[in-house]
Amino acid sequence: MAAWTEWPAAVSGTVRFGADIPGDYRGDRSGYTPAGAPEVLVRAANVDDVRHAVRYASEAGLSVVVRGAGTGLAGGAAAGAGTLVLDVGGLDRIREIAPGDEIAVVEAGVTGAALDAAAAPFGLRYLPDPASRDRSTIGGNIATNAGGLRCVKYGVTGDSVLGLDVVLADGRLLNTGRRTVKGVAGLDLTSLFTGSEGTLGVIVAATVRLSPIPVRTVTVAAWFTDLDRAAAAVTDALAARVRPAMLELLDEPSVRAAHDLLGVPLVSAGAFVLAQTDGFGADAEAALIEAAFARSATRVEVGADPAAAEPLLAVRRSALPALQRHGRVLIEDIAVPRSRIAEAAHRILDIARRHDTRIHVFGHAGDGNLHPIILLPTDDPDAARRAEAAADDVFATALDLGGTITGEHGVGVLKRRWLARELGPEALSVQRAVRRALDPTALFNPGKVD
Repeated sequence: MAAWTEWPAAVSGTVRFGADIPGDYRGDRSGYTPAGAPEVLVRAANVDDVRHAVRYASEAGLSVVVRGAGTGLAGGAAAGAGTLVLDVGGLDRIREIAPGDEIAVVEAGVTGAALDAAAAPFGLRYLPDPASRDRSTIGGNIATNAGGLRCVKYGVTGDSVLGLDVVLADGRLLNTGRRTVKGVAGLDLTSLFTGSEGTLGVIVAATVRLSPIPVRTVTVAAWFTDLDRAAAAVTDALAARVRPAMLELLDEPSVRAAHDLLGVPLVSAGAFVLAQTDGFGADAEAALIEAAFARSATRVEVGADPAAAEPLLAVRRSALPALQRHGRVLIEDIAVPRSRIAEAAHRILDIARRHDTRIHVFGHAGDGNLHPIILLPTDDPDAARRAEAAADDVFATALDLGGTITGEHGVGVLKRRWLARELGPEALSVQRAVRRALDPTALFNPGKVD
């Protein structure tokens, strides 16, 4: 393998080799760990570092695995033998906030929370709102086209991306998109790289939309005796033709686990639904949602105090880390048409019973994106086999209901064998052809996605 010193320009970031690479660079939050360990780690400090690393990997016969904060949930950042891990978390500068145009230009390592804080003095915010927004990077969110709590009204990450800076497989820097809200000149390369999971190039910067902070936000919280009733209430609320900014669902075990993690007492038992409306019509929409919930809920609370809403939001954001304290989890991520949310929730509960497997259900019910979380006890040697069979049934259920095997987490390694069933041979062939055209030597993330 060629020595790093053969490159003509100095590297500003940190470079480590072999045994000097920390072990946590092998995997991500999914829990998946590949065979072997990475050969080289580059913690890039600027775009030139990224370009040097890509060229070096190509010369050295290594593949490139791009990493932000390591919060991915599908194994997309897992790096085994023969890899160079390219950590872009150090590209964390907010280059520009243009309040008149309501856009920002940020590097890939900036977090959503950091951009929100920087935009707030201008009366603006960054809309994508994944539960990991305090830790996950915008580059990683774009690479997976991540969702979040506000998806039901404001869409996924890609809906806020106007342009990208991408380092290609030959080290060239490509600029896609524009600063304008509208623009249809040429192919939409920005959308092509969004959601590509590190397989087409390295996203190093982005031009993103900002949005005015709403004049008013109203929170509606409701508790139900079981998950079936809670999911049906979500469907009823959406049938009222409201468009809440947030509509989240948690089953009772997830609610209890989150409260335990946070160290706060339960307000009420049962499955939990949290809705927020915002803007000038927030009160009117909240009233319709309250009425829909009240028909089957055991308790409903409505309020416009942001401070009072924060503990409720914390429960939702804490659901996954709360469950991860109790053992290994398989984090699934299906989406179904919104009219079939209740049916999907009911089928998942039945799958758990049939496979004698503990499955927790929560997620972004407002857009049909559910997270069935399968918990594997450490003292049950047969649990993994049953869990895999249950996961297969969960994916089959999503497709049977007209949905998808992943709404926001991506395919990565963990869902590759289900991708062909969803896309079909023609679409998969076209996807692979696009990938070969941009990365003919399979430099970027081989073995992932397709």
